[in-house]
Amino acid sequence: MDATSRAFVANARAGLGDAALQRSLARFQGGFTVKRQEAAERLPEFEALRDRARAIKDHTLAALDHYLERFEEKVVENGGTVHWCRTPAEARAEILALCRAAGARTVTKSKSMIAEEMDLNPFLEAHGIEPVETDLGEYIVQLAGERPSHIIAPAVHKTREQVADLFHEKHGAQNGGRRNDGRRAERIADLVEEARRVLRPRYLAADVGITGANFLVAETGSSVVVTNEGNADLTQLLPRAHIVIATLEKVVPTLDDAATLMRVLARSATGQEFSTYTTVSTGPRRPGDADGPAACHVVLLDNGRTRMLGSPFQDALRCIKCGACMNHCPVYGAVGGHAYGWVYPGPVGAVLTPNLIGLEEARHLPEASSFCGRCEEVCPMRIPLPALMRTLRQEAFERRLGPAAARAGIRAWAWLARRPALYRPAAGLAVRLLGALGRRRGRFRRLPFARGWTGARDMPAPEGATFQALWRRRTRGRRRGRGGGERG
Repeated sequence: MDATSRAFVANARAGLGDAALQRSLARFQGGFTVKRQEAAERLPEFEALRDRARAIKDHTLAALDHYLERFEEKVVENGGTVHWCRTPAEARAEILALCRAAGARTVTKSKSMIAEEMDLNPFLEAHGIEPVETDLGEYIVQLAGERPSHIIAPAVHKTREQVADLFHEKHGAQNGGRRNDGRRAERIADLVEEARRVLRPRYLAADVGITGANFLVAETGSSVVVTNEGNADLTQLLPRAHIVIATLEKVVPTLDDAATLMRVLARSATGQEFSTYTTVSTGPRRPGDADGPAACHVVLLDNGRTRMLGSPFQDALRCIKCGACMNHCPVYGAVGGHAYGWVYPGPVGAVLTPNLIGLEEARHLPEASSFCGRCEEVCPMRIPLPALMRTLRQEAFERRLGPAAARAGIRAWAWLARRPALYRPAAGLAVRLLGALGRRRGRFRRLPFARGWTGARDMPAPEGATFQALWRRRTRGRRRGRGGGERG
């Protein structure tokens, strides 16, 4: 997909000014955070599971070539085929060839961020193949001609009223689309039922089913998909051919390892003990099987992952796409997912996107963080997201990717900060000056060099001494207290 990460500032302003988006964001974020906390509290060993999950991924990444080769061997043993692709263009061409070989006119798809990386839907449409998203959220954004705004809740930016209007507009010409009385559906249950009536015939008509994979199991050559709707099961079982699309880091050594990761995935993503559907697929239909595809293919995409191996950003490859970091991120909660301008939003997107499409295109994203640390705190894989964003900020500075004025300001501050004898009196003078200027109101509505803050809120006027001065007084008092005790 075409990235608009360069326009993050403009995208963010548009998100802040979108009243409907702000209502949707306010509703969804609180629910996810509360459910995750409750799920973690119900599982005493949750922190130990996180450590185990991190160890599994670190071990796999250290021997990724071995486990990928083992996975391919098992897929072939089971009657499937693995297709290795370096770039999205190679992956798209491979998928198109597989669809044409199956005589496909219609393809059903379950939710996959990798398909978004490939920009797969427009490519298939341009070659005469109709892709149909079957995850409800993905189906909504497909109807709207939009991109997902969240990893696990693609249509979280839409209000119920907007979805109702969209269905009423788009389903009018489709049999069984609207309610039986022809009126606009209003309730969520009615909207879900309407989508079900429209999608059910599409499952039966599809020639090829395309699914992503939460995990690939080297031990068995299986793909594992977790959903709450069951759409992935219908997508891979009913058509003549099943295509799994995944990136290299999705592989894990064993089914036991996948089970461990799933325990932290569901709790971190939606606050569930376990997802409603967990489907393990191992090859095509065998003689005697009642159903299943006649052919099974796995398309593995690199797209920059091997470049991250052994780099300072390898830790980001532990990500299991649970969305917990963005659910707890104040920046994502303010501007929404579309502001990030590419496939992966939120804190993990601020690390992955510059690595996958280039820091030149996405230098704003690592700066879109308050560094409150909540993303790292809740990440089930313990990815040090703030530290990785700081590394990207430093790289952008060293490569002179930001505005010259901003770089000059950082250099000036760094020069002063390395000289405490100058920094302390300068900071004290600034505090006294700002305190005097803001004494009457107690705050500033505008300040030079602080428009990013005062554009949305007032800046409190400083009160009292600097932090360093207060700290010196505090430590001096402690030393005196200890000295008095010894004399007594």
